[in-house]
Amino acid sequence: MFKFNLKSFTIAFIIFVIEVIIAIYIHDKIIRPFVGDILVVIFIYYFIKAFLKIKPIYIAIFTLIFSFVVEILQYFNFVNIIGLGHNKAARIIIGTSFSWIDLLCYLIGFLCLFLLDKKLQLNCKKTF
Repeated sequence: MFKFNLKSFTIAFIIFVIEVIIAIYIHDKIIRPFVGDILVVIFIYYFIKAFLKIKPIYIAIFTLIFSFVVEILQYFNFVNIIGLGHNKAARIIIGTSFSWIDLLCYLIGFLCLFLLDKKLQLNCKKTF
């Protein structure tokens, strides 16, 4: 079940760097709020995939559920409930504001992963 996958880790690292660049340097109304939320689902997926050998669809579903749970926790102001409202890193990682649009972005990220997984499965079947 535990197996390091360098390719997935590298993809996760690259997406993480892109996310940091978006967070620090991009202050627009499309890339930062929407593309960033789509990419975070893909980042989490590849980060998990870097360490666990599980069917990709299971990782994608877990990632979607995890993202939804974090967003719902934002609705209840979870960062303040656990006493980390003053901590800037916690506010960035956990988030502070619920948005229905974020849930849609997470779903789009999941669908991208789902389609990618299907395409990779088809390519693998063609080569064998």
